[in-house]
Amino acid sequence: MNKFENLIKYLPLLEDDDIGTWIIDRENDGTLKHPIQIPFVNYSEMVHHFIKDVYDFEEKNKDFELTRYGEILEKNGLEWGSKSMSEADVSSLDSQCVMALIMGAVRAERFCDGALLGFFKDGSIKKWLERLKEIDINNISEEKNYDW
Repeated sequence: MNKFENLIKYLPLLEDDDIGTWIIDRENDGTLKHPIQIPFVNYSEMVHHFIKDVYDFEEKNKDFELTRYGEILEKNGLEWGSKSMSEADVSSLDSQCVMALIMGAVRAERFCDGALLGFFKDGSIKKWLERLKEIDINNISEEKNYDW
């Protein structure tokens, strides 16, 4: 099994999933009897599974130190912010930094509703998963070179 298989499996699922939609209360008028509900994103089942798998990866791979995702990003010249993360050239980033991008995106949702939706919609999640897939393929190729 490839190290990132449980995350890479989402690549084909991204194409056909609606990811999530903003739910905006347009029925209530803001009175005491009819308070307006704060807008939120209703994420698809696939996104909920993705988030769970990201946390499972973190739990099973403590050596990645993903609880320190902000420091990992900073060490690689990136800021924990949507613009810096989305525009990151991942072609030379290692797997720890790519996973820090993913963890940073998942954690961003805790602080800003819709942050994760933005990373899915602008193609960042796909780009990061494709980089993990590339890293996995390269690791398998390197292992085969050492087969006796």
